[in-house]
Amino acid sequence: MPATPNLIDDVYDEILSRNPGEPEFHQAVREVFGSLDRVLERNPQYVQASILERICEPERQIIFRVPWVDDANRVRINRGFRVQFNSALGPYKGGLRFHPTVGLGTVKFLGFEQIFKNALTGMPIGGGKGGSDFDPKGKSEGEIMRFCQSFMTELSRHVGEYRDVPAGDIGVGGREIGYLFGQYKRMTNQYESGVLTGKGLTWGGSLVRTEATGYGAVYFTQHMLATRSRSFDGARALVSGSGNVAIYAIEKVVELGGVVVGASDSSGAIHDPDGIDLALLRDVKERRRERIAVYAEERGGRARFLPGASVWDIESDEPIHVALPCATQNELSEAQAAKLVANGLVAVAEGANMPATPGAVRVFREAGVLFGPGKAANAGGVATSALEMQQNASRDSWSFEHTEQRLAEIMEAIHERTAATAEEYGAPGDYVVGANIAGFTRVADAMLSLGVI
Repeated sequence: MPATPNLIDDVYDEILSRNPGEPEFHQAVREVFGSLDRVLERNPQYVQASILERICEPERQIIFRVPWVDDANRVRINRGFRVQFNSALGPYKGGLRFHPTVGLGTVKFLGFEQIFKNALTGMPIGGGKGGSDFDPKGKSEGEIMRFCQSFMTELSRHVGEYRDVPAGDIGVGGREIGYLFGQYKRMTNQYESGVLTGKGLTWGGSLVRTEATGYGAVYFTQHMLATRSRSFDGARALVSGSGNVAIYAIEKVVELGGVVVGASDSSGAIHDPDGIDLALLRDVKERRRERIAVYAEERGGRARFLPGASVWDIESDEPIHVALPCATQNELSEAQAAKLVANGLVAVAEGANMPATPGAVRVFREAGVLFGPGKAANAGGVATSALEMQQNASRDSWSFEHTEQRLAEIMEAIHERTAATAEEYGAPGDYVVGANIAGFTRVADAMLSLGVI
């Protein structure tokens, strides 16, 4: 069968009809498919084996009821999900997201992206994702614990260190991982530390795991900038979000000589032209768990809070050289991208999953802006999760310096693999093409080797 754009369009149309009402999943598939015509032309065996169709169909989709009791003794019901997407390279690996917007389409989009992200790390891990429409915000410690215990009571049937290894994501930090792991241990009567990553340091966790996604995105950006003989030294940056990924991206940018002038949360954005005071931001967001407006109030000077605004709405009199979207999907629009480009943008790296809309990505690529897609740029988190799995398997614990060095090496290898693949397929400097093809071919070759399963 000849590999033509019509074939890709036909497969995509079939995916739309088989998966109605899941626009984020459709968007993720369309983005990957946009790079694959040249791959299928070179590799007709992928067409013969229906790799496109198979890679877009999860191996398993689990949806379950999560009953729990709130502090008023009222029974609450949430819905839990785990999509075990592809295990050709190893056990399913991907985070759990607790947020009211979580539905099957969201989890499938995240799991689909995770397949290729995990493949790019070069490590033996497959792709999966999960979560719930439970919102930890405003809940007591007891309510969060009871929800996590109920969630893991069902999830424990489907996970294990050689089967599926979840981690954290939005709404699931060290506290939630602790409650989940405690219930798993209770249910199975074994201390299987490799079943979850993102654990506490005293019970099987890894140093650098908290910092890894943010650090990794900055390392990837550093390598992109170097291709144009530039660096972070003196660069001005905007970072969306103010959770783990954003906080540690800001930390690494500053460490490398850059100045971060904006950040955000769901209530709005802050603009601090003199450079964000990281110690104050961490105190407000991590220790006190306050809204980001408190930062502007306490920082004073030229810092200001823009209620309800995106960090990409900030009007800056000085150029913004680097954009690091680290909040959530589709947060950066085409119009916002155009404004950034007009203000001197050089590089973008997605610290979140699919935070730039297709229109924004098109603007960046057409303008020649260095653009690191999430599956490459934010792979540091899952890479360090895999390092945590290695430590658990060997009953070992590595130093911060050693683990960060491993992370830096992995991100450099991802950059080199992505850049080399883009060049090989006739698209030098296009990290979207490079990441999609490099991730896809690694998984596709493994699927061919394993037969029709």
